[in-house]
Amino acid sequence: MEILRYVAFSSDPAGGNPAGVVLDATGADDATMLATAADLGYSESAFVVPAGDDGTLGIRYFSPLAEVPFCGHATIATAVAYAERHGTGRLLLRTQAGPVTVTTDRTADGAVVATLVSVPPHTTPIREADLAELLAILGWTADDLDPALPPRVAFAGARHPVLAASTRKRLAGLDYDMAALGALMAREDWTTVDLVWRESATVFHARNPFPPGGVVEDPATGAAAAAFGGYLRELRLVAPPATLTIHQGVDMGRPSTITVTVPAEPDTGIGVTGTAVRI
Repeated sequence: MEILRYVAFSSDPAGGNPAGVVLDATGADDATMLATAADLGYSESAFVVPAGDDGTLGIRYFSPLAEVPFCGHATIATAVAYAERHGTGRLLLRTQAGPVTVTTDRTADGAVVATLVSVPPHTTPIREADLAELLAILGWTADDLDPALPPRVAFAGARHPVLAASTRKRLAGLDYDMAALGALMAREDWTTVDLVWRESATVFHARNPFPPGGVVEDPATGAAAAAFGGYLRELRLVAPPATLTIHQGVDMGRPSTITVTVPAEPDTGIGVTGTAVRI
């Protein structure tokens, strides 16, 4: 396999979220893909297999420890890598979470920008006991939460509990027991924890612990951004159609910018836009 390395959601290789990309993983078995992802050590790597004459691509995502059903930053990285080799346009990806479309285009300065549209999102309540356990592991209390953005589990291809901090300072102070959080997330089938702080009506800051993947923190999480867009629409916390900006990775020295498009129509996928550059 030819293994490419890209940073997604940043035009600077020192920012964003690194991802491994294999544009042709034909013949690779699960063990090989998992071992490759572990060797790369990025939060996720994407493995593509051509799935039909219509341009449809099969894609699978592996963290260093396990397969995940959907990964936004690796999808953006894959789409940019594919466009650089085959030209811009529209791709249909068959993910384990369902079909995801990705459209690529070039900006005036020649950079490739990709926009994915997630599977239809939804949210579910967090059980009171699970919320209490999550807060305790993070070292948060109920007073640290923003009451305007209630806790929920948000889904747009993968499941992410959403906790909104009442202050930027609270969001910046991330310190948790990785083993304990990993055990809770494995039990509840959570992919990352989406910790957010609302700067304005359409600007947010996020941090995403990812112990199930063997990663303390994810610098840019496209899947969580899509799920969060669906959460805001479902709970009527934004007025769609809306365009949101999510800043992530700042506190860990890898600044990332994710643009989220929230359509007005209910039960429709959420758009996630970003660029990617080769490392």
